[in-house]
Amino acid sequence: MDLYNQRLLKLSVLLSILTMLTACAAGVSDFTQAEPAGFFYGIWHGAISIVSLIIHMFNQNVLVYEIHNVGGWYDFGFLLGVIMIWGGGSHMSCKSSAQKEKDKEWDEICNKVEIKVMHKLKDWSKDEELDETDKDWEEIGEKVEKKLKRKIREWAEKD
Repeated sequence: MDLYNQRLLKLSVLLSILTMLTACAAGVSDFTQAEPAGFFYGIWHGAISIVSLIIHMFNQNVLVYEIHNVGGWYDFGFLLGVIMIWGGGSHMSCKSSAQKEKDKEWDEICNKVEIKVMHKLKDWSKDEELDETDKDWEEIGEKVEKKLKRKIREWAEKD
């Protein structure tokens, strides 16, 4: 099968699927006040909401949301349909890998900042004469180090 036929086949399958989706879209004359759309139609209409929106731009008879519905249950189904298809767990892996990469970058930055601060503190301590006790300085250094780490983590996590 050559490239042209493959593209033609893919296009015809895509158009067939879109045509089938529009047959069950909201706003068609299948629903009336006497027979409104229910919960399961709400799920379906939420799932195909993007397709319905695109079709609605060219055909005013096809709506994104069925106006003849049972109320809260249809709304709940519609919301579930939208969330399951367009905003559900499928995006979680993308966010977690991006978040892991961001955390890795922040860890590297924190380590670099920590090293620079510790060097500056050591240089500062050498400039000052600490005749009394070096133990006091070590204790202060440890406290400063812990506080810096905590503050840098807090700062990094605010984002």
